[in-house]
Amino acid sequence: MNEPTTFTAPPASSHDSAGRPSPTATTAPADAVLPERAPGAPPPGARLPSHYDHCLGCGPRHPQGLHLYAVAGEGTEVRAEFTVGSAHQGAPGLAHGGILVTAVDETLGTLNWLLSQAAVTGRLETDFVRPVPVGAILTIRAEITGTHGRKVFCEAEARIGGDDGPVAVRAKGVFIQVGLEHFTTNGRPEDIDAALEGDALPLAM
Repeated sequence: MNEPTTFTAPPASSHDSAGRPSPTATTAPADAVLPERAPGAPPPGARLPSHYDHCLGCGPRHPQGLHLYAVAGEGTEVRAEFTVGSAHQGAPGLAHGGILVTAVDETLGTLNWLLSQAAVTGRLETDFVRPVPVGAILTIRAEITGTHGRKVFCEAEARIGGDDGPVAVRAKGVFIQVGLEHFTTNGRPEDIDAALEGDALPLAM
């Protein structure tokens, strides 16, 4: 009888083959730094602008978008709200899980306004605690837990109906800071041209 084959996982690497930071965990390492708010960041209480008018998460001109409303908090925290509409259903009368992930991802992404540096999602881990009904207002609080090189570690919690409502979603993520060329090189040319010509707010902060 043949002996069972044993598979050994390759060692984890902190960089991919192109030398870019490779997000392998969403917990900030021991030597991560808790960043200070950038001098030019929106002040506490200020509404954070949409980064692109047609964004599914925050764009005011997306017909079926989330139209997420985000406000800068103290330090490196933000608070956002999202009303679940009929177009966001998965099961009858309940928000689609992917929509909830989008809302949390969008909120975590707005944290980068506080650092005045554009960043994109590298990894996102989400726990669904309870279903969210259509018509509910989801209140999301997010904060940066540390930075390490180009990585920005963060976490969020979403509650139904307000700050004291039941927890619906918890998430932890790591974002990778990028330059404007990330968007101009990889985006669809006509959309990039429209954005740079003033159809939306700048892609880089």
